[in-house]
Amino acid sequence: MQAKSGNGTGKIVLTENAKQTARELGERIRAARVRAKLRLIDVASRTGLTESSLSRIERGYTAVSVMNLVQICEVLSIGIDELFQSKVIPAKTTIAVHSRAMDEFEEVEATGYRWRHLVGGAPFDTFNVFHLVMPKEELMKTMVSHPGQEYCYVMEGEILFYVDNECHRLGPGDGILIDSQLPHRAERVSEEAAHILMTVTRPMAEKISPEWWNLSPSQEVEKTPAKDRAKEDT
Repeated sequence: MQAKSGNGTGKIVLTENAKQTARELGERIRAARVRAKLRLIDVASRTGLTESSLSRIERGYTAVSVMNLVQICEVLSIGIDELFQSKVIPAKTTIAVHSRAMDEFEEVEATGYRWRHLVGGAPFDTFNVFHLVMPKEELMKTMVSHPGQEYCYVMEGEILFYVDNECHRLGPGDGILIDSQLPHRAERVSEEAAHILMTVTRPMAEKISPEWWNLSPSQEVEKTPAKDRAKEDT
């Protein structure tokens, strides 16, 4: 999706191809909302968008940010892939392999971000993983918030990450984990492109049981069946 600035006003002018993509995306969002039997005001109030903004997104009149897409999909209980793929996807991902051949980026005209969805996003997946390329000049300095947690890992370049009342400067190899309900945003400060690996969890992910390598000795004992522990004691 390409965009260009036009007529010296500082506004982003969408190309015809970008307009068509925005219309198709809006139609799919509206169809999912209707299937969920939700009104515009229901989705808007739960995503932090205004009713008019959501209506413009559904009609393809305005671009939608990555984080707004995540919020909308969460409310509609759909995977983000469903908005970009015509094929049916499973309720939960079992195996998903990403290859370089899939390196096609979308562009968010409202912010200048380029991004691609890597893995996750099925209705019962607990997280989504994105590759973001941050613009040299941030076009929209709006703080966002949404349910769940978010981890951003800087692969290239440098960014400033604002969260709540804090600001963190992050370079290659640095990362930050936040409660996504805290207002946050990031901006690029390096001359070279800033590439970010972003993982966004859903609220239900907080209920996942601990992984085996994260168990304390006492928890490991509880995992041993009672009859086996009896044998060990004799």
